[in-house]
Amino acid sequence: MSDSIGISRTKVIAIGEDFHLKRGKDHIAYAGMVSDDVYSIVQKKSNGYQGYAWNLYYSKRHRDITIDGVRIYIERVTPEEIELRVT
Repeated sequence: MSDSIGISRTKVIAIGEDFHLKRGKDHIAYAGMVSDDVYSIVQKKSNGYQGYAWNLYYSKRHRDITIDGVRIYIERVTPEEIELRVT
């Protein structure tokens, strides 16, 4: 399922759930926490019928991230879900 949000609204994404950052931008999915202090987000690109993805790893203390030119603020992260705000 694909989902996206407007300016500065928060979104909770469970592990494996697809989320569209913005129109014309990539999709992401939450991949969980690889350790107590590190979480992973999957960045997914597609072009027609072909696509590829890779994992991005962030410290739990790192709250401001940018993916595909889109600024994201991490509100909360747990092993099961992540709450974020796209600005």
